[in-house]
Amino acid sequence: MSADLSLTGRKPQREASPLAWAAATVAAIALWFVVYAQLAPFSRWLVARLPVEPGSHLAEAVAFFIYDMPKVLMLLTLVVFVMGVVRSFFSAERTRALLAGNREGLGNIAAAGLGIVTPFCSCSAVPLFVGFVSAGVPLGVTFSFLIAAPMVNEVALGLLFALVGWKVALTYLAFGLGVAIVAGWVIGRLHLEGWLEDWVRNVRAAPVELPPNGMTLVDRIKAGLDAVRDIVGKVWMWIIAGIAAGAFIHGYVPADLLASIMGRDAWWSVPTAVLLGIPMYSNAAGIIPVVEALLAKGAALGTVLAFMMAVIALSLPEMIILRKVLSPKLIAVFVGVVGTGILAVGFLFNALFS
Repeated sequence: MSADLSLTGRKPQREASPLAWAAATVAAIALWFVVYAQLAPFSRWLVARLPVEPGSHLAEAVAFFIYDMPKVLMLLTLVVFVMGVVRSFFSAERTRALLAGNREGLGNIAAAGLGIVTPFCSCSAVPLFVGFVSAGVPLGVTFSFLIAAPMVNEVALGLLFALVGWKVALTYLAFGLGVAIVAGWVIGRLHLEGWLEDWVRNVRAAPVELPPNGMTLVDRIKAGLDAVRDIVGKVWMWIIAGIAAGAFIHGYVPADLLASIMGRDAWWSVPTAVLLGIPMYSNAAGIIPVVEALLAKGAALGTVLAFMMAVIALSLPEMIILRKVLSPKLIAVFVGVVGTGILAVGFLFNALFS
């Protein structure tokens, strides 16, 4: 028997060539666009055949859910795949190495920018924080990264662009980065290293070397597929919950009521939206369908995006996780500085998009 035969008597499968991987990827993306273009007519066809009264609140809610669920999931899959490929150039270790030794100012800008493309989730907040501090990354620079990574990430930007337009997405990007940069700089200027937990301050700093990056095209495509399995596999339930909430708002919440609560006229609408967002927990993908429904009902853009920022950047579960490394006083400063920035963004958005 030949030496290259397996125990089952079958020849081991050969790895597909890079050209085959590239061709399959292009074909899959082309199929994605074909299917995406048919979502609207298909959803109308399906809703018309359901036993619901046309024009009723239930029909409006069902139509929103049936159209938005595949749309958001497909958009999320494409965005996560593309950014998974991009992220293969920016691993967490590489980001840590690039930021090590950077001073405040330019370091805050670099950290906020890298936060957009670096893998991040709530469970990684503590190890990333400790890794950055132990590598000599200044505290303020570390906070700029930790604010930007969940709030101004590629999923939020991609879905905002697709669902509410490029002007809103770019403005959100600019203001979100501004909050991350300024808040990190302010925290750095306060010199609050003494308010870290003792075990974090005692972590021995180790020299950081830029890791080699010898990934092939196939490796990067696989990284994109892994990102889809990992991220979409974890957040799809949150997305469906968010779309269900958005469908309820779209179908049953009167536009006048929502506009009066989250409109531009009441000065307290932005602070109220931030306070409502803090106890909640969701990611960008899960909250954006709610944002879409709120905007469709006449809520003010600044108020809605302040709510979104608070849910993502200041959620209570996130603060509980960060309590492992931050003292209560430092958490209070963090919430105060970031919350002030979010309030400013909300008021400015309402003024700019009036």
